[in-house]
Amino acid sequence: MADDDLEAIRAKRMAELQGQMGGPGGGSNQEQEQRQKQMEEMKHGILSQVLDQSARTRLNTIAVAKPDKAKMVESMLIQMAQSGQIQGKLNETQLKGLLERVSERTQKTTTVKFDRRRAALDSDSD
Repeated sequence: MADDDLEAIRAKRMAELQGQMGGPGGGSNQEQEQRQKQMEEMKHGILSQVLDQSARTRLNTIAVAKPDKAKMVESMLIQMAQSGQIQGKLNETQLKGLLERVSERTQKTTTVKFDRRRAALDSDSD
């Protein structure tokens, strides 16, 4: 009987600690989901204020193909809007220019190196 009581006390204490630390508990997960939902709504609100319909469509298309790049552009647009660098709504051509600048900065160069010595060793003339 004492072991059951001790186990119940431990479980109760663990739940309290997880609630305080923000760990996996009953209420904290709901709070995190709600906070995340609010952040998404705020992000979409800012983007709808900054981009016109055609630019928004292009950004959504990019998000389907390259989600990382789209998130980077979205965060850049939000930061620019909050700092006051964007006046009015951006159209599709202005968004293309911004995308080109982002692509130039993040462009990866691919190099192909041939090892011709190895090819000479694998010849069929034995």
